Amino acid sequence: MTGFTMQHARPLPTYLVQRYHGWKATSYSENQAWYRRLADGGQHPRAMVISCCDSRVHVTSIFGADQGEFFIHRNIANLVPAYSPDGAQHGTSAAVEYAVTALKVAHVIVMGHSNCGGVQGCLDMCTGKAPELEEKSSFVGRWMDILRPGYERVKDIEDEVRQRHSLEKEAVVVSLENLMTFPFVAKAVEDGTLTLHGLWHEIGEGGVEQFSSSTSGFVPI
Repeated sequence: MTGFTMQHARPLPTYLVQRYHGWKATSYSENQAWYRRLADGGQHPRAMVISCCDSRVHVTSIFGADQGEFFIHRNIANLVPAYSPDGAQHGTSAAVEYAVTALKVAHVIVMGHSNCGGVQGCLDMCTGKAPELEEKSSFVGRWMDILRPGYERVKDIEDEVRQRHSLEKEAVVVSLENLMTFPFVAKAVEDGTLTLHGLWHEIGEGGVEQFSSSTSGFVPI
C-alpha cells in the first residue's frame, strides 16, 4: 500500500508553488512576528465555524478574520450529526469535541449557503432522482441522511428553488439541533460559556442571514 501511495504522489502544480512563494515573500515576510507568536503560543480561537466544503464559501474573507481567529471545520453541506459514541470514526464530532472541550470556544457558528450541491443531492435522493445515493456504498448519500428530517419539513413546498433554499436553511437548523445532543455542548450552553449561531450565505448577492429563535426563521444581519 505504501508503494502504491508513493507512486501516485506528484509535486504541486506550478501555479500553486508560485502563489506560495508570493505569500512567503509578502504576507508572511511582513508579519513574521505574528506567525511566530501563533506557532509558539498555540491557538486560542474565539469561535468555531462549521461550513460547507464548497470552494465558493470563503468564511475568513466574509468576516475579515485573521489567522488564529476561527477554528474552521468544513464538510459536505455543513452538517453536524447527532451525538453517537459508537466507536466509529467521526470527523465532525471530533472537531466539535475538540473546539468545545479543549479550545473552549465561546461560539459555534453553523454556516449554510445558497446553491449547495450537497443539499441538492439530498433533495434528489429523497425524491428518487438519485438512486446511486441510496446505495450503502455512497459516502455522500449516507452523510446526507443526516438531513432527512429537514427534508420532511420542506417536502411539501412545490416551488423547486424555494424548496432548495428552505432545505439549505434546514441543514443549518438540523445541525444546531444535533449540536445540542452532545452533552458537553448542552452543558456549555446551559452554563452560559457557549452560544450557538446559525447562518445562511447568499453567494451571488453577498448576503448573510441568521437564524432567529424568536421567529424560528432566518433574518438578514
